[in-house]
Amino acid sequence: MSVSDPSATIECMAPDPNVTRLLEDARGGNAGASDQLLPLIYDELHDVARGIFAGQRPGHTLQPTALVHEAWMKLAGNLDHVESRKHFFVLAAKAMRQVLADCARGKTRQKRGGTAAKVTLNAFVEPTAQEETDLFALDDSLRRLAELNERHAKIVELRLFGALTVQEIADEIGFSRWTVEEDWAMAKAWLRKELAAAE
Repeated sequence: MSVSDPSATIECMAPDPNVTRLLEDARGGNAGASDQLLPLIYDELHDVARGIFAGQRPGHTLQPTALVHEAWMKLAGNLDHVESRKHFFVLAAKAMRQVLADCARGKTRQKRGGTAAKVTLNAFVEPTAQEETDLFALDDSLRRLAELNERHAKIVELRLFGALTVQEIADEIGFSRWTVEEDWAMAKAWLRKELAAAE
């Protein structure tokens, strides 16, 4: 399976004032806001899921629709922490990554050492290069990175799974573009080393 850069999908999403209002309502404690929200953002979530699945290897049992539903189950009860519409879709992409990693772990256990699911880290390499790694090795590495440096882990998630530009990440986390670029470079180097060791 290949995880493509969902930037184009997220960038093309037209802001919907109803979505913004419902996210604000959910953050304010309105329990019914999430039920009203899903129909409004379902198609966009599906587009993000399709982007994540672009170029996947044949035979994957989890499809974009199921991925959307699984990710929504993770998100629906935690909307009180969503800061903005963009933040919501970043969290959605992260939830989808976690669902895929959990699915890959389960399949590998069932196969007792069978081939693990792979992802292509296009954001880590030149556009013409191909670099594959185990999906759950990446997930485990990101968890370890968060324990060592939470900011670095957040930058990786926003860049790789949230498809934010360096400037957008700088705006989101409140640091300079230069700091984000430095952190991104260090985080990539650390992840490459960790993932190479996992091989």
